[in-house]
Amino acid sequence: MTYENLDAKLVNSLLGNGRASLRSLGDELDVSVTTVSNHLRDLEEEGVIRGYSPIVDYDKLGFDVTAILQLKVEGSALPDITEKLREEKQMVSVYEVTGDYDVIAVGKFTDTDGMNDQIKAILTDEDIRESNTSVVLNTVSEHAQFDLDVEE
Repeated sequence: MTYENLDAKLVNSLLGNGRASLRSLGDELDVSVTTVSNHLRDLEEEGVIRGYSPIVDYDKLGFDVTAILQLKVEGSALPDITEKLREEKQMVSVYEVTGDYDVIAVGKFTDTDGMNDQIKAILTDEDIRESNTSVVLNTVSEHAQFDLDVEE
């Protein structure tokens, strides 16, 4: 096999099974275990692959309330606010964005009372000028990743 597109194929294989052994990846990609190991090490060192994690279904653990917070933040305080949100236990995603708001954060909660308490605590920060919170009614897609295009 040629090594052309090997990194993309390796990433795609890991997206299908992040627990695959080096041997099974080598067999699937028709390369040696050493080749897989070297390419995987390079992808990790370059930060392309940043870790291996389970995909947790928070609903099944009782965190069945998802809230999306949109915040307008005083400009110079943006890094502080995003860092505070990142450190909040139940915030699963925090984004700095363009548009009407400066920050969008997604949180998982066990109930609306817990959500309400945590959001109120966040909104006590004087650098947050405005907020909008949406509660998710139905999750259509979450934790989606996509295969990389591979030229054959």
